[in-house]
Amino acid sequence: MLRSSYPVLCTTAVAESAGFYRAHFGFETSFETEWYVSLRHPGTGDELALLAPEHPSIPNGYGVAARGVLVNLEVDDVDALAATLEAAGVPTVQPLRSEPFGQRHVIVRDPGGVLVDVITEIEPAPEFAAAFSA
Repeated sequence: MLRSSYPVLCTTAVAESAGFYRAHFGFETSFETEWYVSLRHPGTGDELALLAPEHPSIPNGYGVAARGVLVNLEVDDVDALAATLEAAGVPTVQPLRSEPFGQRHVIVRDPGGVLVDVITEIEPAPEFAAAFSA
C-alpha cells in the first residue's frame, strides 16, 4: 500500500534550490546533506526533495539535472507572490496571466533551472467548466 509520494529533482544547485523553496514558498527542511535535501511544507504536508545528479544512488547514465519538469505550487494570491518573486530577482519565464482553463499563474525558474508554476485557481471559461469533476 502506498504511504507517500513526492518528487525528487536532480539539481546541480542543491543548497541554492533548497533555499529558494524555503524562502519563497515556506518549505522547511526535514533532512539535509550537501547532496540531498528533503523539504516539507508545514501547512500542507507536501514534500519535495533535491538531489545532486552525480550522487552514486543514481543509476549510471541518468545523473542529469531535471529538465522538462514543471513543479506546480498553488497559492492563495499569485498576484502578490509574483510581485514578491520579481522584487527578489527570481527569474520569470512566463509573466503573470490568466488562462481560460481556470488558472492565473506565473512561471519562474529555481536556481537549478526547474520551472515552478505558481498558480491561483480562477473561474474557468464555460468551454472548460465541464472538464472538471465534481
